[in-house]
Amino acid sequence: MAKSDIEDIYPLSPMQQGMLFHSLYAPESGVYVEQTSCRIRGGLQVSAFERAWQRVVDREPILRTAFVWKRTERMHQVVYRHVTLPVEHQDWRHLSATEQEQQWESFLQADRKRGFEVARAPLMRLAMIQIGDDEYRFLFSHHHVLLDGWSLPLLFQQVFAFYRAFSQGKDMFLEPARPYRDYISWLQQQDIKQAEDTWREVLKGFTTPTPLVVDHKYGQNEAHAGYDEQSVRLPHTVTAAVQALARQHRLTLNTIVQGTWALLLSRYSGEEDILFGTTVSGRPADLPGVESMIGLFINTLPVRVQVPPDAPLIGWLQGLQSQQARLRQFEYTPLVQIQGWSEVPRGQPLFESILIFENYPVNVSLRDIAGSLTIDDVRSYEQTNYPLTVVGGLDGDLILKMSYDRQRFDTQTIMRMLGHLATLIEDMTAHPNSHLSDLRLLTPAEWQQIVVEWNATAKPYPDRQCI
Repeated sequence: MAKSDIEDIYPLSPMQQGMLFHSLYAPESGVYVEQTSCRIRGGLQVSAFERAWQRVVDREPILRTAFVWKRTERMHQVVYRHVTLPVEHQDWRHLSATEQEQQWESFLQADRKRGFEVARAPLMRLAMIQIGDDEYRFLFSHHHVLLDGWSLPLLFQQVFAFYRAFSQGKDMFLEPARPYRDYISWLQQQDIKQAEDTWREVLKGFTTPTPLVVDHKYGQNEAHAGYDEQSVRLPHTVTAAVQALARQHRLTLNTIVQGTWALLLSRYSGEEDILFGTTVSGRPADLPGVESMIGLFINTLPVRVQVPPDAPLIGWLQGLQSQQARLRQFEYTPLVQIQGWSEVPRGQPLFESILIFENYPVNVSLRDIAGSLTIDDVRSYEQTNYPLTVVGGLDGDLILKMSYDRQRFDTQTIMRMLGHLATLIEDMTAHPNSHLSDLRLLTPAEWQQIVVEWNATAKPYPDRQCI
């Protein structure tokens, strides 16, 4: 493209740098390719829908961004004045429902493997698959380097606002949000020395990464390369009890899920000093208008938790929440620098599991803004570079998901871990005044097997025979 086609050039955020490193290292792995898909019914006007998407691309600089590093010492993000959003159309109406579902799964997998060429904008695309006379499968794929989870509902709100206008033969105007480059400028003004002192103190004395214990060694499961995902939905009664516990003790659901994960890692590893990663929103409160900005603001940071068995549950959770609140002002700190300040030996990861709590699940957002359209079967897919990603979120009830490297974990192990997480959460709500060591880990089925079935060793013995 000519220089006249370029609207802006500026540096990357540290999180963008990290994501692009892993993407370029394994371009066909699907790492950081994100997908949001759904089924749309109810008279969708496809041309108006596609026009709405293009209008949002025209509005938002980050959606017209590519990443260039050749002939320069550092990678930069380049915003182009105009890019055309690619849309793929297919018609599967001749297929049966079963064949459509099989074809859809294959299509999603191929799309992930296809990835994105990061030097060519846009790093996003759409697919519209007609599966009935008034029914479509829709897929929005993008590179995570453009958008975080908070941005997706904002993006869809804009798309559907324009769609409603265009489908009625009208146009509309939306006030522009602050561009992503303003966040980059804010990052460059932060005091990294103060952040360094704080993180060195947080990680002082921690020298060995918390083992996952239940994973395989690399190479043991080579036939199962790739990532998979499993989930559990907690019963409504348990979800209500968790929410009540949070309200009563002024805790966030995120704190409760973080505490549960720390406790599970402690039980598995036998260690009381636990470290795992967490993804934070990263949107600075002192940047006006940040709540409506679209881009990548999240950051992955270490969470260090002491898990003394005799600690009272509620006080321990409140302490964890206070610790996280104190560190909030340093959420911008690059993880690679934090790792360098730690005492964990070079070449070893600081942690191998991360926890994400989704405050704004995209499936809830889509259903809320669909208007006259019916949107269901909403699915999201993402793959990080970590062996294990734990996701908590509310969709009516509390849902726990695990995305895992199949070379490191098998499905049975992941389902057992999800069962243990759910059991711990349920026991927290049932016994909030307990100590950490009192909380039950085993599921009812495991308890029945270990305590009853494995101990059912009695055998008939002749009354008159002596031993």
